[in-house]
This record gives sequence, structure tokens and C-alpha cells, in this order.
Amino acid sequence: MQGELETALERVCRSRVTVIGAGRTDAGVHATGQVIAFEVDWKHPLDALGRALNAALPDDVAVRDLELCEADFHPRFSAKTRTYVYTAYVSAVRQPLLRRFAWQLERWPDLAVMNEAARRLIGRHDFAAFGSPPSGRAEETTVREVLRADWQCADDRLWFTIEANAFLFRMVRRVVMALVRTGWGECDPDVIEAMLESRDAQRIKGLAPACGLCLVDVKY
Repeated sequence: MQGELETALERVCRSRVTVIGAGRTDAGVHATGQVIAFEVDWKHPLDALGRALNAALPDDVAVRDLELCEADFHPRFSAKTRTYVYTAYVSAVRQPLLRRFAWQLERWPDLAVMNEAARRLIGRHDFAAFGSPPSGRAEETTVREVLRADWQCADDRLWFTIEANAFLFRMVRRVVMALVRTGWGECDPDVIEAMLESRDAQRIKGLAPACGLCLVDVKY
């Protein structure tokens, strides 16, 4: 994604431009609320830059809005919270129109049980069992503060919303996998606390598919 944006900026502005994002995601993860910053010499209205960039970008990437920012603004380090939404659907048969953006579950998990387990995530905890620092440096803290974590459903769809001050690499996908398994009765909601205390990533088997995850908001 960064490469596509920088290529488009170079085409439009006739100079090499470095893009800084609010965060990095796994391949296959989506974003409707990603925030980027870049410095460029542009002497025309901002909306003209937006139109030019969207004309140069591939069809699956779009700039939704542009604003001037302070020189010291940093999309990642200036952020207060980030919100992700994970989407799943329940069906015994795959749904080709949904599977690019949602995880197919072949049976219903217990929503109340998953929400009970999700409440154990709220607050300030060491999430080492659920992910690794984005930098990859072992000495970087794995403590994060979760402000919201809950499931909702309608018809055959389920949505998990989680908001935190920051996230670890693959943290949300591991959280979703652990909660769904709890909803299927494979473990008790109390196991979430045990996982947090263990700081052992080996306790969580597998990741929820990347296709269901979307970064929807970054607050500053």
C-alpha cells in the first residue's frame, strides 16, 4: 500500500515522496480509516491533489480526504487510539461475495460467552501472548490499553469491534481466534486472563483470517 501511494505521489508531484502511515497491517487486511502523512511541494488546491492522486492510484486504493497538518504531526506517534472491526459470517456453504472481507464460520459461536470473554481484555494489560511489537525488537513494551472490545450480530453476520491506544503485530487476529474458540465452548472465558498472565504466544493456536479485519478509525 505504501509503495502504491508513493508511486502515485511521484507521478503527480514529479518528485520522490515518503509516506508515513498510522500503522502497518498484515497482507490481506483492509482499511477504511488509515491515516498517512507526507510532505510535498504543491501549489494548487488540496482537492485538486486528491483528484490527481485517485486518478493515479489503482482501483482498490483511494484517498478519501486531505488536510494540511503541523510539521510535527506523526500519523503513528500522534495517535491516541485506533479502532479495528473484524467481520465474520455463519454459513455451511461459502459465500463468494463475502469471503474476501469476512471469515466464514460453519457454526454459530455463543455471542454472550464471547462478550464475557472480551470484557477480560478491557484495561491495561501485557498482550505478549497475543502479539509482538511492530518494530520486532524484543525489548519494546507489549503493554497496551484496550478501551472497547465487544461483539455484535445481525442475521448471519458477526462484528467484533476493538479500540486500543495501540496494537501489537497480529494482536487482533489472535484475539478474535481465542474469542471464537471460547464461543464454541472449546475453552472457558477465564482462559483469556490466563493467556494474558502467561505472556506465552504458543497458548493461542492459529490466527483468524486476515480478510475479515479492517482498520476503521484513528483518533488524534
